Amino acid sequence: MAGLQAGAPTPEALTVHSQSRVLEVVFSNGAAFKIPFELMRIYSPSAEVQGHGPGQEVLQTGKRGVDLVSLEPVGNYAVQPGFSDGHDTGIFSWDYLYFLGSQQDKLWADYATRLQAAGADRDAPMPDKPGQGCASH
Repeated sequence: MAGLQAGAPTPEALTVHSQSRVLEVVFSNGAAFKIPFELMRIYSPSAEVQGHGPGQEVLQTGKRGVDLVSLEPVGNYAVQPGFSDGHDTGIFSWDYLYFLGSQQDKLWADYATRLQAAGADRDAPMPDKPGQGCASH
């Protein structure tokens, strides 16, 4: 298995913990992380979440109870999770999983700041927006 960057740590084990809603990832450098499904979902690298450029990110809400329903390998460099809310277009490289795991505290703090700035609630359902699709999914 290889990461996207030469010499980057690669996963040696991926374990889905459905009860606690975390993906446990053990990397080749000894680092181990338990990444909550909610964190993975709100920071999905998909265009649906990240947009197609800076400033186009879509703030995700109502994802606290999201489950991981599938986890498919993508070549030797990533996995593609399927979430219980139907989202399945994010491809999580080994480097990105390492980033999510190692930066959890900062990412949660950034998320709380973004929610507050938007006047949004973490548990509010996502608003329906007509035509909010992305044809390139």
